[in-house]
Amino acid sequence: MKQWQTKDELLALLTELVEIESITGSPEEIRFPEHIHALLEHKSYFQRHPDHLQLHPLKDGRQLLTALVKKTDKKDTIILLSHFDVVGTEDFGTFKHLATKVQELTAAYRKGEVELPAAVKTEIQQGEWVFGRGTMDMKAGLAIHLSMLERAMDDAFDGNILLLTVPDEEVNSAGMLRALEILQQLQRAEDLVFKLCLNGEPVFSKYPGDTGNYLYSGSIGKVLPGFFCYGKETHVGEPFGGLNANLMISYLSQELELQESFIEEVDGEVTPPPVSLMLRDLKETYSVQTPVSAVTMYNVLFLEQSIQEINLKLKQAMERAARKIESHYQHKASLSAARSNNFQPAAFQIKTMSYEELYAYAVNRFGRAEVERRQNRLVTTRKEGDRDFSTKLVKELVSMCHELAPVIVLFYSPPFYPAVSSKNDPYVRRLIAAIQSEAKSSIAAELTEVQFFPGLSDSSFIGKPTSQTAIQDLIQNMPLQQKGFTLPADLMEGLQMPVLHLGPYGKDAHQWTERLEVTYSFGKLPDLMEKAIRYALRA
Repeated sequence: MKQWQTKDELLALLTELVEIESITGSPEEIRFPEHIHALLEHKSYFQRHPDHLQLHPLKDGRQLLTALVKKTDKKDTIILLSHFDVVGTEDFGTFKHLATKVQELTAAYRKGEVELPAAVKTEIQQGEWVFGRGTMDMKAGLAIHLSMLERAMDDAFDGNILLLTVPDEEVNSAGMLRALEILQQLQRAEDLVFKLCLNGEPVFSKYPGDTGNYLYSGSIGKVLPGFFCYGKETHVGEPFGGLNANLMISYLSQELELQESFIEEVDGEVTPPPVSLMLRDLKETYSVQTPVSAVTMYNVLFLEQSIQEINLKLKQAMERAARKIESHYQHKASLSAARSNNFQPAAFQIKTMSYEELYAYAVNRFGRAEVERRQNRLVTTRKEGDRDFSTKLVKELVSMCHELAPVIVLFYSPPFYPAVSSKNDPYVRRLIAAIQSEAKSSIAAELTEVQFFPGLSDSSFIGKPTSQTAIQDLIQNMPLQQKGFTLPADLMEGLQMPVLHLGPYGKDAHQWTERLEVTYSFGKLPDLMEKAIRYALRA
C-alpha cells in the first residue's frame, strides 16, 4: 500500500523526518537512515527483495542507505540522490526546542510569537508554508524521492530506480565519497546502467525577494585553501626582535577577502568572491610572547576554472602579501630606529611555499621515513577535525624545518567539490526541454534552467567536471590525503554520469526562517518528477 502520495501524506512524512534531529556528527544522524530502512523494509517489494535495501557503513560508524527497485529485464537506472544531515539549530534562539517540530514551530510563527522579517510575513499570509530545520534543505527532497520509490514499486517506470541518501553533505561529503564505492559495486552486481542522477536539492533564491523556480544542470565547485604563517617569536617588549604571525595573516586577509580577481562569470552566472572561514593564531595559552604561527582558510567557489588557475591566483596573492608584510615591517622598524640610536632593524625575506614544496624540503632534510613517522604519530593520536588536523600536519613540518622562517605555506583542506555540468549533454538538453514543457502545460509553472546549483551538492562527485583539471595537483597539496581522508579521484572519474537537480521550493536554508512552500513542492512537483523520470528512462 502506498503511503506517501498526496500532499497531506508527504507533509506528514516530512514532519516525521524533520523530527529526527540529524545534525551532522550527532547520534541522530546515525539513527536517521535506520529509520528510513525501517519505513521501507515492510514494503512488499523489499519483503521479496531484502537484498535491494541496504545500509552501508562509513568508517566512523555513520551509514548511508540504498534502496533499489529493479525490473528484471532492464539495465537503465535513475539514481535519486539526497542527503539527510542538517546544520545545527542554535540560530533558532528561544525557539530552538521547536526547530524540528514542524507543526508547532509553524503555528508559533503564524501566531506572531516571534517577530518575522516582513518578506516572510507576507509569504505565509499568501501561501502554504511550513518551517523547521531541514524542511527545505533537504528532507522534503528525500520525502518526494520516497514517494517516487513507492511509484516504482507500483510499476510506474520502465526501468530501475535507485534511491541513495547519505550523511555528512553539510560538512565533508564523507557519505557521498563512500557512496562512490557502493555505486560501483551495485553497478557490477546488478548489471545497472546509470543514465542520470536526479538530485532532490531544493531551489535556491538568486537574490533576496527572488520568486523564480529553477532546475539545475550542474553544481558549483569549491576549494578550501589554507595559509599557514610561521614568523619568529619575541617578547612584546622587543617587537622588532621577531615577526608576529598575526601581522602576516592580516595582510593575507587584505589580499584574499572579497578579492574580485577570483570572481568567475559563465553565461551570466557569477560566483561570489572568497571569504575567510577561519582566521586565528595558534597560541594555546596567554603570554607576552608574540604568536609565532597563525592560519587562515578561504572559501573559494568556481565554475569552469581549473585547479591550476586557482592555485596560481592563490600563490600570487600569497606572494603579494609577503612583500607587503616585509615593506610594512621595514617601514615601522625604520620609524622606531629613528628614535633609538642603539636600534638597527634586521632585514629579512618571507618565503612562500606550497605544501608539496614544504614536504619535499622536509624529506630532503630528514628523509621520508622520519617525516612519515612524525606525521603518522600525529594520525594515531588525532583528536582534531579535518581542518584543524590539516593545520597540525603543516605545523609539524614547518616546526621541523624552522630555518625556513619566516614562511607562508599554501595548502588545501577538505572539503573539495569539483564544478560539474551536464548543460551541453544532448540527452540532458532533451530532458530539460521536456520537463519545462510539461511544467508549463500541466501545472502552469515556469522552470528556468540554471547551469550551476549554487548551494554545493554531492552531484559534484559523479557529474562531468567543467574543466579537465588535474585533481592530482590538489591532492599533492592536501596534507590530509591518505591520513584520515581520501579523495577517490579514480572512482569519481569512473562513475561520471549526467546530473540534474529537480527539487522542492523553499526559502532561507541554514537560517531560523528556513521554510518549505507546500502547494508546489508536495502538490505539483511529485507528478512532474514522475513524468521527468519516465522521460529520462526512455529518452
